[in-house]
Amino acid sequence: MNTRKIALGVLMAVLAAVLVGGGYWFGAARTTPKAAAPAAAKIGERRVLYWVDPMVPGPRFDKPGKSPFMDMPLRPVYADEGEAGNGVAIDPRVQQNLGIRTAEVTEEHLMGSVEAVGNVAWNERDSTLLQARSAGFVERVHVRASFDSVRRGQPLLDLYVPDWVAAQEDYLAVRRMHPDASDPLVGAALQRMRLAGMTEEQIRAVAAGGRVQARMTVVAPQSGVAVEVAARDGMTVAPGTPLFRLAGLDRVWVEAEVPEQAGAAVMPGAHASVSAPALGAGKLDGTVAALLPSVDAATRTRKARIELLNPGHKLAPGMFVQVAIERGDMHNALTVPSEAVIQTGSRSVVFVAGEGGRFQPVNVEPGAEANGRTEIRGGLAAGQRVVVSGQFLVDSEASLKGVAARMQGQAGPADVLLHHATGRIENVGQDTVTISHGPIDTLKWGAMTMDFQLPAGGLPPGIAVGDTVHFTIREAKGGFRVEQMSAAGAHGAHR
Repeated sequence: MNTRKIALGVLMAVLAAVLVGGGYWFGAARTTPKAAAPAAAKIGERRVLYWVDPMVPGPRFDKPGKSPFMDMPLRPVYADEGEAGNGVAIDPRVQQNLGIRTAEVTEEHLMGSVEAVGNVAWNERDSTLLQARSAGFVERVHVRASFDSVRRGQPLLDLYVPDWVAAQEDYLAVRRMHPDASDPLVGAALQRMRLAGMTEEQIRAVAAGGRVQARMTVVAPQSGVAVEVAARDGMTVAPGTPLFRLAGLDRVWVEAEVPEQAGAAVMPGAHASVSAPALGAGKLDGTVAALLPSVDAATRTRKARIELLNPGHKLAPGMFVQVAIERGDMHNALTVPSEAVIQTGSRSVVFVAGEGGRFQPVNVEPGAEANGRTEIRGGLAAGQRVVVSGQFLVDSEASLKGVAARMQGQAGPADVLLHHATGRIENVGQDTVTISHGPIDTLKWGAMTMDFQLPAGGLPPGIAVGDTVHFTIREAKGGFRVEQMSAAGAHGAHR
């Protein structure tokens, strides 16, 4: 009996050990990890080529991890990111984190003004120089200091001129002998006083008083400021000696320093708005009188002369002012925010946003700039979206993938998104248009006659066979397709 109990206990212990061992083996089989996949194998369904730091895109890493340069994780570069030609793809989450924003390319009426700085100057058309007409003596000067204000008719100085006294005595003697004012001798005596240098007002004073005016008072012919005072008490003057130079302040000039490249946008007669610290929050309106035909060699600017009223004489010559001149070249044009254009020195580039977070660098031809927007004369089409902030990330990605090098011509002309040319329409078919065009530098083509695919809507209205046109083409399946076309000389392009 005891033997059977012992055998049964041993059997139960063996079964328990087997069950415990099997459970341990089963659990271990479920929790033991498999071998790690190669670093450049797959993430989901996309194959990873390597990892990079988005902020320092040059070095490449063969496995994920933390960047040795920045406190951020490495970003994978996938094999399918190179499938779209010379574009560059950026993960949408990275775009959001770095604040990449885009704006639409729009066609609008380019308005605005040319901003410039300038200085207030005397209006030289409102300036008078007083000189001695005959030899004499200055007995008294009434306006003695430069820049004293004067009013029209105010006495400036008293003169004693011996020649005037002799001419007056002859006139009065003739008048006594010939009371008739129409007598030829009376007229000759009057003419002698004029030749002596007396003014009509002084001659009328002698005729009305009937006696010799030994001393003559010279009065101001206009109101303004005595810019120069050369006369002094007791000085002897000869004919032609400068006595005073007067300048008015009712109207002044502003000489604005217009940048050389903006000179074509400034037209005589254009409206100008002038602001200055002396005016407070107010502004004065004036008109461009002339764009002076000279360029300052140091500042590369041209002077635009602006005439404006000076109420209260608040503006004084020499004051610094800000000027906004209405543009004279307003027209319809494609425009983008000015911050979207990257100036590299030899070319101008924008990044065009596409589908799937992909960006395409495009060479553009910028034009005028106004109100924070820049005219694009070639390279873009209306409706496209361009990057206006965060270009440093897009540019670093483009450099990483060699896009910048291809844009400079190392990968052939097909890398340029749009190509521009001028030609004459020879024939229009059902789906094509034949154009005799000039050289197309971006494609390295010479002048030739060839067929292009028409846009979906056909030729723009108003354009027909025989017209000379500006047009833009894009490489498409089976050839090149016309994207834009406008009559030669027109500013706006038809799509």
